[in-house]
Amino acid sequence: MAQTASMLAIGDELLSGRTKDKNIAHLADVMTMAGIDLKEVRIVGDEPEEIVAAVNALRARYDYVFTSGGIGPTHDDMTADAIAAAFEAPIGYHPQAYALMAKHYEARGMEFTEARKRMARTPEGASLIDNPVSVAPGFHIGNVYVLAGVPAVFQAMLEKIVAGLPQGPVVLSAAVECPFGEGDIGGPLGEIQKRHPDVVIGSYPKFDGARYSTELVVRSRDGEALSRARSEGRGDAGRAGGQPLHVMSRPCLR
Repeated sequence: MAQTASMLAIGDELLSGRTKDKNIAHLADVMTMAGIDLKEVRIVGDEPEEIVAAVNALRARYDYVFTSGGIGPTHDDMTADAIAAAFEAPIGYHPQAYALMAKHYEARGMEFTEARKRMARTPEGASLIDNPVSVAPGFHIGNVYVLAGVPAVFQAMLEKIVAGLPQGPVVLSAAVECPFGEGDIGGPLGEIQKRHPDVVIGSYPKFDGARYSTELVVRSRDGEALSRARSEGRGDAGRAGGQPLHVMSRPCLR
């Protein structure tokens, strides 16, 4: 069985619309290519109680939890404290993080202020996640990985993490461009899904301004199951519209 993951995006700016999240889509792509199923994504504001509740719910249900945001130097960066509360662990300066950041600011002739020192705080027992972009590390405790919200930093941290995770079989897909609307093919498509429980069939409507069409995407880790569903779908969808459909297999990127 594939390993599962979830994500918790944190920040009032996400809920207000001020910041447009880019990390969810990136994590989805990376998890898919690693053979890990991203099962759930939540967004919460800068409210410690909500962060604690979400983290505890997600870490109990999934193999991995990835958080983004809230580990900067300002008063509204509450993620480290919330994670500590979720694990009922004390929080303090991580010696390695503190030394790393002190050296970084000294080399640049900048004061290592109390605000900057906040970024060296982790729950007791946490391990650091390297930040090759801006030095201030993320951290990992239990099955929870705490990353920065800035996309470039989030991506760099995630690359470090995924390299050390067990990789599963990659999901394959077959993309079917169907020249008919969902209302025309919905019945046959539902029957095909019932007969092929080892695959997942997604239906994505399109409208070009003149007519409706549908992109069908069949997903499975089992190549033979994918081929069987694809072949049947080609026949049934062809009967629905009176012509065969072109199918192309490729690694699943969505």
